[in-house]
Amino acid sequence: MLSPLGHSGSDQSPQKLKIACIQFEPKFGEVEHNVIRSIDLIEQAAGYGARLIVLPELCNTGYIFQSRKETLTLSERVPEGPSTNAWVEAARRLEVTIVAGLVERDGNCLYNSAVIIDPSGVLGVYRKLHLWADEKLYFEPGDRGLPVFDTLVGRISVVICYDGWFPEMFRLSACQGAEIVCVPTNWVPMPEQPAGHPIMANILHMAAAHSNSIVIACADRVGIERGQRFLGNSVIINRSGWPVAGPCSESEEKILIGEVDMDPRCEPSWNSVNHPLTDRRTDVYGENLGADIQINLAKLEAEQ
Repeated sequence: MLSPLGHSGSDQSPQKLKIACIQFEPKFGEVEHNVIRSIDLIEQAAGYGARLIVLPELCNTGYIFQSRKETLTLSERVPEGPSTNAWVEAARRLEVTIVAGLVERDGNCLYNSAVIIDPSGVLGVYRKLHLWADEKLYFEPGDRGLPVFDTLVGRISVVICYDGWFPEMFRLSACQGAEIVCVPTNWVPMPEQPAGHPIMANILHMAAAHSNSIVIACADRVGIERGQRFLGNSVIINRSGWPVAGPCSESEEKILIGEVDMDPRCEPSWNSVNHPLTDRRTDVYGENLGADIQINLAKLEAEQ
């Protein structure tokens, strides 16, 4: 059993949400083992009070594929695939919301995807929009945009790993009313990283949380797979842009627990007149970063 990092042990108020980011080391190609391991860690996180649980990118398969055929062999359909079914059963039994990365197969297409699951079942899937390095050899780029999912714990969007280097992802999520962005990821070392400084991924996601007033929960993996080292450093960031839990270490498996305030009355206020969403100058830069989305959001609110 892993000891939780950041767990206070306090009871959760109705406005407080405990989030768990599961940092572990999948074994490449051992899907059944990885899913069983993930469910064990999900159970532990739920026992610590977490209601939203985020797993790493491609957490049931591993990451370093060597051929399209190998990727296809380890893929599954959503929602009927075995990994998804196992996570659905866990979400129902534990009454939690789960975001988990996997290889999704849809016809002849393969996607680096994440499933969004709550006790009612599969709410949907996010397909990674920005593919990194050799991913372009094995996956199709995402074709479903950047959806926001209504869950029992709030409005959630998902970005995967390299997506986080594009600030548009977080701005579009916020404009669509997302309260939390979940980030299943497999961060690798970046060039010219100075010793003694936070990793670039943590800096980028802290800035995104701050400039969009959203919670961001990043679940990274650890270990070395087929020669590739992964960075760990999972982190949970509040709407002000500061970590409430983590970053974790680079090498240790951890259940990272962070508590965030979901009460809209507690949203950060820079001052009495400024807010990063309402101050946007859409008369100067891309109207598609706000106007059409706001129409869709208004329609959604009217339907509710």
